[in-house]
Amino acid sequence: MSAKQANGHHSNGLGHAGQDTDVDIYTYEVVEKIAQYLLSKTCIRPKIGIICGSGIGSLADSLEDRQSFSYGSIPDFPVSTCAMPVRVMKLAGVTHLVVTNAAGGLGDGYKVGDIMIIKDHINFLGLAGVNPLRGPNDDRFGVRFPALNKAYDERLRADAKRIAKSLSLDKHVHEGVYACVGGPSYETIGELRMMKMMGANAVGMSTVHEVILAKHCNMTVFAFSLITNECIVDYSEKGEACHEDVMQNSKDRSQVLLQFVSHVVGHMASTMAPEEPSTTMTTTTTTQT
Repeated sequence: MSAKQANGHHSNGLGHAGQDTDVDIYTYEVVEKIAQYLLSKTCIRPKIGIICGSGIGSLADSLEDRQSFSYGSIPDFPVSTCAMPVRVMKLAGVTHLVVTNAAGGLGDGYKVGDIMIIKDHINFLGLAGVNPLRGPNDDRFGVRFPALNKAYDERLRADAKRIAKSLSLDKHVHEGVYACVGGPSYETIGELRMMKMMGANAVGMSTVHEVILAKHCNMTVFAFSLITNECIVDYSEKGEACHEDVMQNSKDRSQVLLQFVSHVVGHMASTMAPEEPSTTMTTTTTTQT
């Protein structure tokens, strides 16, 4: 089952200026209503959710026996966000979330087309006070102060690395720290140097707020970045970051990503309880990195 954004760009679910545009106004009752609407329109009962980042929407198109709903056709559903739908997934029965994004590579040896399994993140928006959990907390979603030191499931990360090796992708797969910025402008050389000094291996404008909401409602999370451009950290470099190149590089690696994600999701499904057959729910967005 997939929900697709009709058009437009999306950064982090909070708007480019970091203004919360959705989560605080969508109460438990509203989210539950949306989830029940989707469930009433299909016999699918999803257990695994996938958020597709820039140029990676072909993952949703690869689903078999899929049923699609455009954002605009779902009552009360926001058109330009990805954070709130995480809660819709949760109330629709999803227990595991896979988050993908296109990101700039900061790590040594990171090349365009590589995959970085995310083991941790640096949330610059959160450090500035912009967090999807700000405001009154509804305990039906989760606790007031959720821990994030284990946000990205360690077992799934290890399994994904073994899967990458079995697919002969291990030379192109890294594990690292993702830095989230607000955008939509790309980062300066000084900012990128600072992030690298802080331990960031890739940088983008999405994913983190979705992961925070997923962990808040006790979902198991696996996330990875497709490296679509190498960040410029040298003042003598003549090139510039280009969103069109990001989208094209995502498209060029779409088949490799499809193979990798298909095996990861298949493995996740195989580990679920037999009485809980797994189906997949995806949401497709265009994230600017």
